[in-house]
Amino acid sequence: MSRRIIPLADVSAVPDVSGDTHVPDGALRDTLARPLRDLRISVTDRCNFRCVYCMPRAVFDKDYPFLPHSALLTFEEIERIAQLFVAHGVEKIRITGGEPLLRKNLEFLIERLARLTTHAGRPLDLTLTSNGSLLARKARALKDAGLSRVTVSLDALDDTLFRRMNDADFASADVLDGIFAAQAAGLEPVKVNMVVKRGTNDGEILPMARRFRGTGVVLRFIEYMDVGTSNGWNMTEVLPSADVVARVAEHFPLVPLEPHSAAETAQRWGYADGAGEIGVISSVTRAFCGDCTRARLSTEGKLYLCLFASGGHDLRALVRGGASDAEITTAIARIWQRRTDRYSQLRGSASADASVQPAGKRVEMSYIGG
Repeated sequence: MSRRIIPLADVSAVPDVSGDTHVPDGALRDTLARPLRDLRISVTDRCNFRCVYCMPRAVFDKDYPFLPHSALLTFEEIERIAQLFVAHGVEKIRITGGEPLLRKNLEFLIERLARLTTHAGRPLDLTLTSNGSLLARKARALKDAGLSRVTVSLDALDDTLFRRMNDADFASADVLDGIFAAQAAGLEPVKVNMVVKRGTNDGEILPMARRFRGTGVVLRFIEYMDVGTSNGWNMTEVLPSADVVARVAEHFPLVPLEPHSAAETAQRWGYADGAGEIGVISSVTRAFCGDCTRARLSTEGKLYLCLFASGGHDLRALVRGGASDAEITTAIARIWQRRTDRYSQLRGSASADASVQPAGKRVEMSYIGG
């Protein structure tokens, strides 16, 4: 019998589009006055890695029933939905997975999305997150198609440790090749994300800092998160970002840098000698829900308002059911205007009422991207 971790508690709803329509003005706000500025689009639920914190092999084994191709949004459907989000104020689109470069002809989607402009008439900030294993052969085509930047996941330089963490026998050198191919193609600044697990790869913090100092690559350290229900998350394996900064600063003095925007998830630190910068994403110890402007569209067209959501809203049903652009635009507006999500703040508050915190199954990171 095949095993499956259901990414949500099967409570996704088809949005109601009856009644008056909403005319987008680029100024949509949720219940906490947060605008809609970022859309993350997952283009596949498949990945060629089996990282222990995201898609552990014990769950995502050879019998795991991934989505059939017919369930995935087509590139035309993605472009249509993205355009409606842009009308509501989205200025940045990030392509995610799974591993997005496994989606055949992805550069054709990039080309479509690169033609979109923001509500103010500016080009979109069009980015992609990848594990880097296929990036060396894809970087130039992605840049030529209109991709702005790329973020690459790399959790260790030590090859033995890296192969153990990705659990698919991929070499760290392959990812490094992808990173520098992206730089050569002009997908800059390249950001490298390292998920830090205490007792697993925290010994790689300094080697990673040394490797990317002075290269133009922005290295970011991410606290190990409790996303989904399949990764066996334990607070004892979280190394606080403050400790990461202290470790780096002991060898390379750091100075704090101002955020690029209020919604930026990373705290920025520059090397005092001008050799670049690092960032830390304190997803556990420092909640940043108050400035969250992100929505997530799953591979099969379900809209999620939080990385820790337990259910979504089925936009694919509207698209394939013949809904008009005005109806889908209205559905998006109503969903966002009712948004109350602030999971990390509730988790981090000792006085939070447990009854209002998400319970049971939550959507898996591999399903909607990080």
